[in-house]
Formats: sequence, C-alpha cells, structure tokens
Amino acid sequence: MVENKKKPNPIDIHVGSRIRLRRTMLGMSQEKLGESLGITFQQIQKYEKGTNRVGASRLQNISSILNVPVSFFFEDAPGEAGSGMAEAPSSNYVVDFLSSSEGLQLNRAFVKISDPKVRRKLVDLVKALAAEAESE
Repeated sequence: MVENKKKPNPIDIHVGSRIRLRRTMLGMSQEKLGESLGITFQQIQKYEKGTNRVGASRLQNISSILNVPVSFFFEDAPGEAGSGMAEAPSSNYVVDFLSSSEGLQLNRAFVKISDPKVRRKLVDLVKALAAEAESE
C-alpha cells in the first residue's frame, strides 16, 4: 500500500503534462514559469511529472501566465465523462508529438502562416507525403 501512495495520480500526471505542453508551445522555460509563480523550477518539474499536485489557486495562476483557461489542463483527462477508451491513445499521440522538438518546430512555424489557403496546401502536402510513405 505504501507503493500506491508514492505513485502519482493519473489526473495529476495529465494536468502536469498539459502544463508542460503549453509551456513548451510558448517557448517558456521551467525557470521562467517558476519565477512568474514565485517558486523554483524544481517545483515546476514536480508539477509537470505529476509528482506534486497543483493546488487550485496555483493552477489558476499558471493558466493566467500561460494564457489558457483552467479547463485546458483537464482536456482529454483520463476518466473524463463521455470519453471512451479509444480516445486516449490518439490524444496521447498528439501530446507526444507536440512535446517533441519536431512537433514544436512544426507547430510554431505553422501558426505563423496567416494565409488559410497556404495552410490548407501544407496539410494536403503532408497527407500526400504520409500516404506515399505508407505505400512504400
């Protein structure tokens, strides 16, 4: 039973991963987020791993600093009402992709494209390349 107490709660892990996702999407360091909150970057690491639970007021502050609603941190959370088991792998895939260096670079560059037609063409190109890779 002692081992269970040391294992982070799945919701805490999810909230932490969403904090990390948003922070990295903004190009913000753990140190910078910690300074904004008046805490150490090690505490941010613990939040992001789910080792330490984020309190309600702290989560509100984080949402303000990262410019997202508090609900952002709970999107696709495990055990969320109405979400089936089939949704979990696809949402994890998206989080994993956006947490990768390539995913972040691609996302940052993509959002800078203001012309919707160019964005659409880029999506079509990526789909075509993916289909070509599958057929090989």
